[in-house]
Amino acid sequence: MDADAATEIAVGLVAQRGNERARSLATTLRDALEESDVTVTVDEETAAAVGGEGVPVAAMSGFDLVVSIGGDGTFLFVAREAGDAPLLGVNLGEVGFLNAVAPAETLETVADLVERLRTDGEIGCHEVDRLEVSGPDWDLPPALNEVVVHGPRRGHGGGATVEISIDGERYAESHVDGVLVATPTGSTAYNLSEGGPLLSPTLEALVVTQMCASDPMPPLVVEGDSEISLTITDAETGYVIADGRNRRPLEPPATVTVGVADTALTLAGPRVDFFEALEKLE
Repeated sequence: MDADAATEIAVGLVAQRGNERARSLATTLRDALEESDVTVTVDEETAAAVGGEGVPVAAMSGFDLVVSIGGDGTFLFVAREAGDAPLLGVNLGEVGFLNAVAPAETLETVADLVERLRTDGEIGCHEVDRLEVSGPDWDLPPALNEVVVHGPRRGHGGGATVEISIDGERYAESHVDGVLVATPTGSTAYNLSEGGPLLSPTLEALVVTQMCASDPMPPLVVEGDSEISLTITDAETGYVIADGRNRRPLEPPATVTVGVADTALTLAGPRVDFFEALEKLE
């Protein structure tokens, strides 16, 4: 790539909302990249705090790189919004299963990625699976961590009966608070808190975990290309929620289909050290 092409590199920066440390790092990174003739764009919330003009995170789809600065929640938000742009996570949280880069390593890591773009024309990425979830006439945006189907509310009197089928074969049916389907990435999140197993991030698999079932079955690990059907009955209403944010009401009886999405999430830079991150879990 010639010198004139350097100015064509577009990097988006998204800082955790209300986090002064994240904003400060975003400002430092923006200044360093602009000195290297990189076109830098920050999101609207960050721009309001650090100055300059900003764009919605969704407008960063198609950028050469988007950097998420914050915790796993910020990363999930950026992953939902930034489309197919390669994503790099800077960890300002405690564990950081999604964010691979420490704050002190941010400038060097991003500079190395930009240099790779300039010399090789590619950034060096790996992909992780996301979940697609749909009903007869609707769908939700892909989920990186998990999809949950549950009754009106958690706790006594708030559950529902959910039947779980894998590729058309019934696995379990019980009155539950909910049923959770997680990717390997999401196995360390909500799934783990509900007693589900950890999955190695390199596996092509999904895990199905019942939540407070009256007639429980063990959490089930299935192949990544499985089609999982969750049929909710015995409740006035229910909900399907993707990554704790995208939420849709259900009118039982209703069936939700969950599987691996056609489009994976593209991650740039180093991989998270899975076992090192596990040591930080309480």
